[in-house]
Amino acid sequence: MEPGRDKSFYRSFFQLTGTIALQNLVVFSVNLADNVMLGAYQETSLSGVALVNQIQFLLQMLTMGVGEGVVVLAAQYWGKRDTASIKRILSGALRVGMAIAVLLWAVVFFFPHAVLSLFTGDEAVIAEGMQYLAIICFSYFFFSYTNILLCALRSVETVRVGIVVSLSTLCINVCLNSLLIFGNLGAPRMGAAGAAVATLAARVVESVIVTLYLFRMDRKLCLRPADFAVFDRALFRDYARCGFPVLASNAIWGLAMAIQTAILGHLGSAAIAANSIATTVFQIFSVVAYGSASASGVIIGKTIGEGRLPDVRRYAKRLQLLFLAIGLLTGLGLFLVRGAVLSLYAISEESRALADQFLLILSVTCVGTAYQMPALTGIVRGGGDTSFVFVNDTIFMWCLVLPASAAAAFALQLPPAAVFVCLKSDQILKCFVAVVKVNRFRWIRSLARWRADAPPPA
Repeated sequence: MEPGRDKSFYRSFFQLTGTIALQNLVVFSVNLADNVMLGAYQETSLSGVALVNQIQFLLQMLTMGVGEGVVVLAAQYWGKRDTASIKRILSGALRVGMAIAVLLWAVVFFFPHAVLSLFTGDEAVIAEGMQYLAIICFSYFFFSYTNILLCALRSVETVRVGIVVSLSTLCINVCLNSLLIFGNLGAPRMGAAGAAVATLAARVVESVIVTLYLFRMDRKLCLRPADFAVFDRALFRDYARCGFPVLASNAIWGLAMAIQTAILGHLGSAAIAANSIATTVFQIFSVVAYGSASASGVIIGKTIGEGRLPDVRRYAKRLQLLFLAIGLLTGLGLFLVRGAVLSLYAISEESRALADQFLLILSVTCVGTAYQMPALTGIVRGGGDTSFVFVNDTIFMWCLVLPASAAAAFALQLPPAAVFVCLKSDQILKCFVAVVKVNRFRWIRSLARWRADAPPPA
C-alpha cells in the first residue's frame, strides 16, 4: 500500500469514527438527561418511559436499517462519484422509511395499552408510559425523515452536520425537560408527558436543520425538492436486494430487544429501571464502537466502488485490530465510572444494586460488541454481503439468546443478573463467527451499476 493511501485510510477512519461517535454521544446524552430527570421526578415515570423507549428503539432500528441500506449501496456509487444515482436511491429509501413510521404510529396511537401490556403487567407503569406515548408517537415521522437523510450524507462522507443536529436536540430537549417535567418557571408540571413534548419539539427542529443544510449548503449531493419525486425502478430493485436484508436484520434485532425488555419487565419494576439505566450508560460508552462500524462501512464500500480490491483486504485486517483496541478501552471505562454514574440517580437501593450488576456484565460483553458488531455490520455488510448479518442475528437471537433467557427467567427463576448474562451472551459468541467470516473475504461484492453518464472515479 502506498504511504499516501495508508495515511488516507487512518485519517478517514478516525475522522469519520470520531465525528459519528460525537454525534451519537450527544444523542445518547439526551437519553441520559431524560433518565436522570425522570428518575428524580418519579421512578414509575422512569420505568414507563423506558418501556415506550423500546418502541422508539424498534423504530430506530427499522429506520437505521433503511438508512444503512442506503449507505451500503450509495458508498459504492460515491466511489464512482455518481451522485445522481445516490439521490435516486435516497428517494426510494425515504418512501420505505415513511411507510414504516406511519405503520408504527398507527399501531401505538390506536392500541397504546395493548402494546405496553406486552412489556409489563404493572398498571401504574403502563399509565405513565401511555401519557408519554400519546405525544411521542408523532415524532416518528420526523425521526425517520431526518435519519435517512443523515445516512445519505454519511455515504458521501459528510458527517459533521449530524453533530449540529444532535446538539440542537440536546439543548432543546434538556431545557424543555427542565421546564415541563418539573413545572419550573411557571410551566405546567407534566412529568412524563412533558418529556414527550420536549422530544417532539427537538425532532421537528432537527428535521428543519438537516433539510436546510441539504438544500442550501451541501455541495456534494446538490439535492433539490424535485429529487424526492424521482423514482428509479432499477436502482430501487438494487436497493431492495442489498437494503432489505439490512432492514430485516435490524427489525428482528429491534423486536428482540423489545422482547428482552419484556422478559426483564416481568421480573419487576426495579429490573426495568436498572436495565434502562445500564443500557443508557452503555450506549454512551459504546459510541466509538458504533461510530467505527459506520465509518468502516463507508470506507469499505467506497474502496470497492473505486475498484481497489487489494486495499479492501488490507483495510479489513487493520480495522479488526482497531475494533479490539476500542473494545478494551470501552470496557475499562465502563467498569471504572459505573459508581459515579449511578450516584446521579435518585432510585431505590434495589434498582441501584441491579444497575451496578448489569453495568459490570456490560463492561465485559462490550469488548465482544466492539469487535463483532463493526466487523459484521461494518466490514461484511459494507462490503456488499448484507444477507449474512440477517441470518447470523436470526440464529443467535431467536434460537439461542431469547429461549435461554426466557427459560432462565421463568422456568428456572434465576436472579435478574443471571438472566441479563443470558441476554448479552451473543455479544461474545458472535466474535468467533466474525473472525472466520471477515478473514475469508467472500463478502467483497460490487453492487453499483455502470452508467454511461457517470463520471470516472476521482
